[in-house]
Amino acid sequence: MVFLSKENEMSEVKFEFKTKKEKDWLIGLLRSEIVELTFTKKDGTERIMKCTLAEQKIPAENAPKGVERAKSDEAVAVFDLENNGWRSFRWDSLTNIYFTLGSLKNA
Repeated sequence: MVFLSKENEMSEVKFEFKTKKEKDWLIGLLRSEIVELTFTKKDGTERIMKCTLAEQKIPAENAPKGVERAKSDEAVAVFDLENNGWRSFRWDSLTNIYFTLGSLKNA
């Protein structure tokens, strides 16, 4: 991921997932959490998608069937929770990633 700083202020410019380590980080997050991704579709419009790869958050009828599809270095398939179906996004089209890691309770 690339971030540019501007006068001691971190400013997000563009995500660039180029290395396997960077891509594995997001895939790992998707395997455990619901992530809101913003990306630019091929037609140039912006799309916001709440998605996951966490098996326990995917309805049983939509769960992967055990037959693995061909993997792409340019795109990744995720389960879209709002449209209840599998969708994909291109790594080079991501503009925002939003996620939460949980909460802390004061005992």
